[in-house]
Amino acid sequence: MQMPHNEPVTFTRDCEAVLIPAGDTVEIPVGTHGNITQALGGSFTVYIAGNLIRIAGENADAIGQEPPEPLHLPDDATAEDVEKLVWEQMETVFDPEIPINLVDLGLIYRCEFDHSDPDQRVVDIDMTLTAPGCGMGDILVDDVKAKVRMVPTVAQVKVEMVFDPPWTMEMMSDAAKLHVGML
Repeated sequence: MQMPHNEPVTFTRDCEAVLIPAGDTVEIPVGTHGNITQALGGSFTVYIAGNLIRIAGENADAIGQEPPEPLHLPDDATAEDVEKLVWEQMETVFDPEIPINLVDLGLIYRCEFDHSDPDQRVVDIDMTLTAPGCGMGDILVDDVKAKVRMVPTVAQVKVEMVFDPPWTMEMMSDAAKLHVGML
């Protein structure tokens, strides 16, 4: 769901948001005007008075947008189906400043599954950031956890932030490199 850049919005209610790139939580008051600069993966980046803020999908209504649809798995879903959906969910977590998801950026280093109880699966993830001091780190970790928890039969998600090996642009997918003009 990518929206045109600079779509004007007016907040219809007070709304919690995250300041980009600092990662600080702020409250945007009802009546505030801004422009959507990015709408990917169910969250929205909005430009307000010289600042970029991130609106989570569950607050989409505050800017006149639709929240993400709930996820479904067929009754006969296999462990592979669940794993595929987990990876698809991680692909809906986007860098708030550039329209590239964390998987294509190469920020997901490891994703392991415990399928011992098919109704209470555990997912264990190692991820990193493009820059260790990024203020959005905790927000992105929480996004990954929340998106993976949305997958039916996933009961627990563990996400660990790691910085070894350090991230480099070579870790990006070819699609991401193409998007930023590296290919």
